[in-house]
Parts: sequence; C-alpha cells; structure tokens
Amino acid sequence: MALTNDDLQAIANLFKPIQDDIQMIKEEIHTLKKDTTELKGDIQNLKQDVQILKQETQELKQDVQILKQETQELKQDVQILKQETQELKQDVQFLKQETQELKQDVQFLKQETQELKQDVQFLKQETQELKQDVQFLKQDVQDLKNRVTSIEITLENETNRGIKVIAEGHLNLDRKLSEALKVENEKELLLLRVSHLENEMRKVKDRLNQIA
Repeated sequence: MALTNDDLQAIANLFKPIQDDIQMIKEEIHTLKKDTTELKGDIQNLKQDVQILKQETQELKQDVQILKQETQELKQDVQILKQETQELKQDVQFLKQETQELKQDVQFLKQETQELKQDVQFLKQETQELKQDVQFLKQDVQDLKNRVTSIEITLENETNRGIKVIAEGHLNLDRKLSEALKVENEKELLLLRVSHLENEMRKVKDRLNQIA
C-alpha cells in the first residue's frame, strides 16, 4: 500500500515536535556547555581563592599564635602592674602619713620660731638695756678716774705742802700726819670702789660675750 501525501504530511507533523525538541535539546546542551565552561572557570577561580584563603588562614593561625603569646605577656605585664600599683598605693599611703607628720612638725616649728622671735626681741631689749648700763658704767668709771686723778693731784699738793710745813716746823706734824692718813684712807676706799667697778665691768663683758 503506497503512502499518500497526507500520510507523509502526518508523519512529518509527528516528527516536527521531535525535531523541535532535538533543536531545543541542542540549544540547551550548548547552553550547558557554556555554563560548564563558565563553571570550570569559576571552579578554577574558587580553587585559587581557596588556596589564597588557605594561605591567609595559615597566616591568621600564625597571627593568632603570636596574639596568644602577646596576650600571655600582656597578662604577665598586667599582673606586674597590679603588684606595682599595690606597692604605689602603699607608698602613697606612707607618704600621706609622712606629709601629715611633716605638717605637724612645720606647725611645731612655726610655734617655736614665734617663741624664738619673742626671745630674740626680749634679748634685744636686754642687750639695749645692757648697752645703756655699760654706757653708764663707762661714765662712772670715767668719773672715778677723774676723781682719782683729782685725788692724786690733791695728795701730791697736800704732800708737798706737808713737806714744806715739816721743813718750816714740826709743831703741826701730828695734825698734818692725821690729814695725810685720812686722805690715804680715802684713796684706798676709792681704789676699792674702782676695783669693784672693774669686776662689775668684767661680769658685764662676759655676759655680753655669752649673749653674742
């Protein structure tokens, strides 16, 4: 039995979807090849990235190890710093106590300085009074010297006059002798007073030297 055109057309129509599917499959295979090629490239890139990551991970491990060591050292340093801080606290506390004691000592010294100022002022007054006393004593000594000189002159004059009187006559010898002895006694008394004043002056000088 021969195939008619309609049969051929029907068969052709049956193959048309298959051909379309085959064409679609070809296109999809082509697309898959392109995708596979791209995937290969991506996988290669990923491999390279993974290798880089491995290297970076190794470096990170080394960095972490270094950081661990540094952290351990920091812990030790922190422990040392804690101990030093505690020692510093103790030192500061000790310094506070010493500062308080120094404040008390300074206050005590201020009081003593004030008392010394008062004592020095009192000594100045006493020294001024001593100076005045010494000045008075100097004046008294000078007066005594003048009086002694006057007495010596008087004694010399009286002696010369007594010798003259004795040479002229012996009638008034007893009277003149009594006067001479009286003058001599006065001279001895004056010498005693001068000696006493000299002792007083020596004491005043010694006292002034002690004050100086």
